Amino acid sequence: MTATVDPPWDASAWRSAARAALCAGLPPEQLDWSGGAQGSLLGGVDLAALPAQRSAPQVPSAFLALADAVLCHRADDRHGLLYRMLWRIAQGERALLLRAADPDVHRARTMAQAVRRDTHKMKAFVRFRAVPGADEEYVAWFEPDHWIVDRVAPFFARRFAGMRWAIVTPYRSALWDGRTLAFAAGGTRADAPAEDAREDLWRTYYANIFNPARLNTTMMRAEMPQKYWKHLPETALLPTLVREAGVRVREMAEREHQAPRRRIPAAPAAPAPAPDGLDALREAARDCRRCPLWQPATQTVFGEGPGDARTMIVGEQPGDEEDLSGRPFVGPAGRLFSRALDELGIDRGSLYLTNAVKHFRFEPRGKRRLHRRPDVAHIEACNGWLRAEIAQLRPARIVCLGATAARAVFGPGVRLTEARGLWRTRDDGVRAFATVHPSWVLRQGDPDAQAQAYAGFVDDLRLLTAA
Repeated sequence: MTATVDPPWDASAWRSAARAALCAGLPPEQLDWSGGAQGSLLGGVDLAALPAQRSAPQVPSAFLALADAVLCHRADDRHGLLYRMLWRIAQGERALLLRAADPDVHRARTMAQAVRRDTHKMKAFVRFRAVPGADEEYVAWFEPDHWIVDRVAPFFARRFAGMRWAIVTPYRSALWDGRTLAFAAGGTRADAPAEDAREDLWRTYYANIFNPARLNTTMMRAEMPQKYWKHLPETALLPTLVREAGVRVREMAEREHQAPRRRIPAAPAAPAPAPDGLDALREAARDCRRCPLWQPATQTVFGEGPGDARTMIVGEQPGDEEDLSGRPFVGPAGRLFSRALDELGIDRGSLYLTNAVKHFRFEPRGKRRLHRRPDVAHIEACNGWLRAEIAQLRPARIVCLGATAARAVFGPGVRLTEARGLWRTRDDGVRAFATVHPSWVLRQGDPDAQAQAYAGFVDDLRLLTAA
């Protein structure tokens, strides 16, 4: 029995035939797959006409993506291989693709990798040449290893949407008229112009950007296989560029230093303690650009509280509500913190509240902004502001909420699990201890676990009442 896919790389044709065969209950060993222009046949009978013995199964999307790539491979056994994998998945091996050592999976992934590599080469090494006498019309010649023209042509349609072009290969041609992508029979090298006047400009540009100091002929051959050289105008320059590389490198080394033509902006100076107090410091931090977090954030969320506060609370970073309001500790975690203070009889208004990082770091997820922990670079970039706040306020004690705050206050190397609930004295004489962040308490999914975490958090804060 023979099943035929036409054209042999067409994913829709293979899926239709495979689905019909699978629903008809035909095991892989009873099917011979072949590509050709004869339509879907099974012993002279259309597969779709066979009575269905079962409904079509749900197939993992990863398998369909893998099949799309494998079908473009030139190997004759790819249709049967994919149907055998589909059959196994339908029989209950839903996690088949996770078995990297499985012979079928390994074979399919090897084919897909070869197709992806060929796809990359086509995108990199197609060179359009202007058609003599035509206005903005171009033709390129390419020889792919696999059946990838239908797969790659949409990429060129998007990238070169404003011109009319054709890509001719030995088995198939892709045609773009500026609006519609079409396909036709293959051609020969003679169907594309041999030369293009614009290629002189390209060669001049290539010769100028060629860096002899980074010459690595082995890597060049790996990235630009010699089979494509005949299509690339710049390859005619390579023998000369390679031969003269040593001389050019020596000339570069002996050349006198020249100031860069491009003006490189100086790095922003570290913020120094403002002489006019916290208000001036807050105003200066409003335009902080010391790390990229300022771009997506709404505003800088600086610390707030009495200028003579004896206790400073340092959190991690503003959350969503803090970012919108411009005030620290007003979101869910801040409300939990206030609740703990109330239970301990501590007046929140007597505390100075701030964060280690002053801008909200988040990840867009639909209409939501999901919190992301700041990187070390963000903590370091913002640490100048925190140091300035401590220098201005000169608190008697600091409470670090979470590991990020502990790192900002004590420096790298501190572990929250070891430092939690223990007073330590900083180099400047200020006593500080660390505890968990209230958002960690809120993340405890189980109610009992959350109650236990909250009780531990309150016990840690109780250190303030005894200080």
